Amino acid sequence: MSLEFIPYGRQVVDDDDIAAVVETLRSPWLTTGPMVEAFEADFAAYVGASHAVAVSNGTAALHLAMLAADVGPGDEVIAPAITFVASANAARYAGADVKFADVDPESFLIDVDSVRSLITPRTKAIVPVDYGGMPCDYSALQALADEYGLVIVEDACHAPGAEYQRRPVGSLSTMTAFSFHPVKHLTTGEGGMITTESEELATRLRILRSHGITSDFRQREAAGTWELDQVDLGYNYRIADINCALGRSQLSKQPDWVIARREIADRYTEAFRDIEGLAVQSEPEGRRSAWHLYPVRITGADAASIRREVYARMRAESIGVNVHYRPVYLNTYYRQLGYSEGLCPVAEDVYAGLLSLPMWPGLDESSQERVIASLRSALAELRQV
Repeated sequence: MSLEFIPYGRQVVDDDDIAAVVETLRSPWLTTGPMVEAFEADFAAYVGASHAVAVSNGTAALHLAMLAADVGPGDEVIAPAITFVASANAARYAGADVKFADVDPESFLIDVDSVRSLITPRTKAIVPVDYGGMPCDYSALQALADEYGLVIVEDACHAPGAEYQRRPVGSLSTMTAFSFHPVKHLTTGEGGMITTESEELATRLRILRSHGITSDFRQREAAGTWELDQVDLGYNYRIADINCALGRSQLSKQPDWVIARREIADRYTEAFRDIEGLAVQSEPEGRRSAWHLYPVRITGADAASIRREVYARMRAESIGVNVHYRPVYLNTYYRQLGYSEGLCPVAEDVYAGLLSLPMWPGLDESSQERVIASLRSALAELRQV
């Protein structure tokens, strides 16, 4: 009998979520309506931010943050080597060049000393990534930003519910981008959010998400006018009320889901504590991860070959392990721009052994035990060969 497949992550949608979407479908507003503002207000309150701007996806959030920060041709943006490509692509969309910082070998997060070494007169922004849900060292990064007059655009697409020095992620940086893809902490189907303390930035972000126009249809209807004005070259990065209805319902469950993720992470960490040649992501003092991913790192000279075999064996046992991520600059697009191996040696070494284990709040204890037993067994057998 075949085993049930355990995905590395997935959405949890219940009857309350469905009812919220149905109610909005029956309302007069399917887009640019009141549900967008309501979701923005709820999310801002959850992360402790003054302003939240909802958009069509997490990549749109990063792109608009670049534009709002006036990043453009001739500028440089520093991003970590290990992240999803969107963290770097957003700078490229704005016409900037990307410099890739190395990562810490234990936390897998952007290395602050590496960031400092990359700063030039052309540097405009830093894009730290809360990889796996773990917050970066924002005290050190903000000190760098203040010293050199840089903007921090935080990629927190993995990290709603995470904390840095008792402050929630979403309230730490000039702008913070979130994603609501189905595999993330909460979903709107597709969607994203930018949070900020700046009213000026929030206003600009709202204009940029809707073609550069200063008002939306509902605002013009309320004012009884057809007149509109485009003041910038914006995009159609709006999100629909249908999506926001789902997001609001999901957000109400988010605190409990983060607790569940942390419990799963604790179980994994305890189970793998004594395995030689396997490292788990460290949680530095003063930080609490939201555990979007549970990444482990196989270590040693043979890490890449062991990782490949472990991946194959666990997949054969219907366990959907994954790998997050190859250093961005090793992808074909960036190679064509002149990047090559050896740029970030720690990141390349970490990547060779990276493996993401199943992590989502609906992952039951029996599934967790299957994951633990499979990884332990595979490593025990392969290390003896």
